[in-house]
Amino acid sequence: MDPAPLSSQDAVIKESQQGNCDTPLPCQDVVTEGWCSCSYTEAGLPAATEGHTGEMKLWNKYKVTSIPSLVFIDVTTGKVVCRNGLLVVRDDPDGLEFPWGPKPFGEVVAGPLVRNNGQSTDSSTLEGSYVGVYFSAHWCPPCRSLTRVLVESYRMVKESGKKFEIVFVSADRSEDSFKQYFSEMPWLAVPYSDEGRRSRLNRLYGIQGIPTLILLDTEGKLITRQGRVEVLNDLECREFPWHPKPVLELNESNAVQLNEGPCLVLFVDAEEEGELEPAKELIQPIAEKIIAKYKAKEEETPLLFFIAGEDDMTDSLRDYTNLPEAAPLLTILDMSARAKYVLDVEEITPSIVEHFVDDFLAEKLKPEPI
Repeated sequence: MDPAPLSSQDAVIKESQQGNCDTPLPCQDVVTEGWCSCSYTEAGLPAATEGHTGEMKLWNKYKVTSIPSLVFIDVTTGKVVCRNGLLVVRDDPDGLEFPWGPKPFGEVVAGPLVRNNGQSTDSSTLEGSYVGVYFSAHWCPPCRSLTRVLVESYRMVKESGKKFEIVFVSADRSEDSFKQYFSEMPWLAVPYSDEGRRSRLNRLYGIQGIPTLILLDTEGKLITRQGRVEVLNDLECREFPWHPKPVLELNESNAVQLNEGPCLVLFVDAEEEGELEPAKELIQPIAEKIIAKYKAKEEETPLLFFIAGEDDMTDSLRDYTNLPEAAPLLTILDMSARAKYVLDVEEITPSIVEHFVDDFLAEKLKPEPI
């Protein structure tokens, strides 16, 4: 039986209590020194207009979030070979590693790993364990904040008897900074002197900002690129190894994912814990269907799914995207292309959501600028 539709009513808009902020939504620092990160419209590139839907489709398909960006694809399959083409060109100017295809984690990380007491161990000791690959640096304030939380999470998971290890991949600017920062960490690290291996790990996961925590299963396969969000949302580590949820409840820690590509956001009139459940039950089967479809094709899901209640984060998002003050309100937001798709109807049903998603994926919807 389909979940009951959500009734339409005006949303309660509160004054934001977050204070003034130059960036309305959370963002990550740029990891590669010497390169700049900017939005497409700030760079003078096409925004969400009818004549530029082709460009928008490419940006979304290849998850480009900053420029300059160079993505290598296999023309026979259309699949991504390498997202960090700029690092490839820098590290392999003679093309000795061409065609720069993805390699297994175990092959890329192979070699000695160190602990902060100077002890060394071989990367083969990671086999059979869940692994977090932690891209971070001491000069980055969000990194230091996450590290403090991650130390406690690491301790709790290890004490529970689960096989879990973290490998720190430093983006520090000197070995002294690396040593100072690493002294706070109880896990392993790629030696700072092994710049080639650190760069190859950055390339493997297409790292564009820090802090980033990549989570891998016991076979070295990707669980999620959003380990940072998962850890911050599960301080008791009850959901380890943190498989991603089909539908997220929008909050300050996961709002950064709105910048990753198109996101369906269902705004509802809910202020108390538990009041978002009907909305989640409404769209979760649709989200699971989309995720399964693209997983079977070994492709990344082209859409993330959120529900948003009544809080300061939702108010900031509505203000930033200039959305009407209504609930329920069904939207697809594409921050990188500065585009939005809005469906304001009397009630939201599963069939309405499914048709809205299908039309978006078929490029039948006309974008409005954010």
